[in-house]
Amino acid sequence: MKIKFGIVLKLFFWYVITSLIFYGTILILFIHIQQLVKTSEDIANKNYRISTASKKMVDNLLWMAESQKKYDLLKKEDYKEYFASAQKEYESNLFDILWFGGGETGAAPWEELQKEYEQQFPQQPKESAESDLPWLKEEIINNWVDKISKARFANEQQIESRLKSLNERGRTAVQWGFIGLGTSLIIGLLGVIAIAYSMNRPLRELRRGIKSISRSGLKQPIRVYSNDEFGELAGAFNDMASRLAEEERMKSDFISMLSHEIRTPLTSIRESVNLIVEEVMGDINEKQRRFLEIASREIERITTLLNHLMQISRLEAGAVEIRKRPVDAAQFVEGAISRLIPAAEAKDIKIEAHVAPGIPEFSADPDNLQQVLLNLIGNAIKFSPQGTEIVVTVAQGASESGPELVFSVSDNGPGIPEEEQQLVFHKYYRASGLRDQVDGVGLGLSISKYIVEAHGGEIAVRSLPGRGSTFSFALPVPRRI
Repeated sequence: MKIKFGIVLKLFFWYVITSLIFYGTILILFIHIQQLVKTSEDIANKNYRISTASKKMVDNLLWMAESQKKYDLLKKEDYKEYFASAQKEYESNLFDILWFGGGETGAAPWEELQKEYEQQFPQQPKESAESDLPWLKEEIINNWVDKISKARFANEQQIESRLKSLNERGRTAVQWGFIGLGTSLIIGLLGVIAIAYSMNRPLRELRRGIKSISRSGLKQPIRVYSNDEFGELAGAFNDMASRLAEEERMKSDFISMLSHEIRTPLTSIRESVNLIVEEVMGDINEKQRRFLEIASREIERITTLLNHLMQISRLEAGAVEIRKRPVDAAQFVEGAISRLIPAAEAKDIKIEAHVAPGIPEFSADPDNLQQVLLNLIGNAIKFSPQGTEIVVTVAQGASESGPELVFSVSDNGPGIPEEEQQLVFHKYYRASGLRDQVDGVGLGLSISKYIVEAHGGEIAVRSLPGRGSTFSFALPVPRRI
């Protein structure tokens, strides 16, 4: 069974890795700190005490020798007491050193001193004669001082060595701490970047797919980068887009079939009405003529709608062949304007044409492309207030793909809200607020978009509510050699 490496598992995986590094670092620091504490305790509780006690032992021996000399000279009993007090303190310090094991130098030198001490000071009765006083020879005192000094020097060397070890271990602990914390931070950051990247890629593809559907339908399925939840979402999106495309195709096929089936009887009806109006079947009165003319206009309107439906079905299916040939821009624009002059004059609208000088001939299918310009100028006339002006311009431009020729139609109509500007090129879409004011079903701009894209160009709109609209389409122009 294949395990799905989903988002939750990825997050858990990176959490475990980061936690292991982080807590491993803390464990190493804890071990080093324990060793530091143990070494510090040894130095404080053993070495420093041995050093202090050994120094006192030297002082005790010197005090014992001094007390003995003063007693020999002055014969005062006080010096015997001083000697005994220094002797007891010497014994106490030697016992403390033996209790701590003698430090790193071991107990051997101190045990040797103890044996020599016991040989020199055997158990004496509590009351001893003056001649039996346990005096020490100067050679013995000097020998003991020398041995104590050597043992004390070895202990101080041990203290210095342990302090160096303590310092080195502290540095190592800090070093490992920084390495561990830095590694955990880097691993965590890399994990966040990797997970964010793995989430952003499918989200970026989803955004691209959604924009593609909102503009022209998803022509290619979005890429699926992983088998996690986002991969499932991308797959579900592709399924949805595929079903939408299939339903759109079925709808187009149905409309195409329906238009074709209706067109034949509608043509018969139109011809019959025309025959009656022309009084081929006999005389008609004025009232009958008026109603027949209304019926003829409505039949013509329905025929135009069916033609548009059939045309957009052929465009969607790629059945319309674009036959390009050289076209003069100025004649192309003038030809479209001349066909719409009557409609513009009916609303007292003036149409101005501005063709930039030096515009070269361009390659296009003039019949299909002129329908685009007729749709744009016709919409401008339809939505512009009476007595206004429409401006048609042709200029050279440039895009990332190379030079292009830009045709623009500007009006003074009500404008289009920004959120609706990309929707006006969809089939059957009509801007809000205008649906009940003018006739139409919203196919003209959709047909224009298909024709422009079939020429390798792009169509766009710029508009501000209350300040009119500018519809433009750009056609690529071959580079001059």
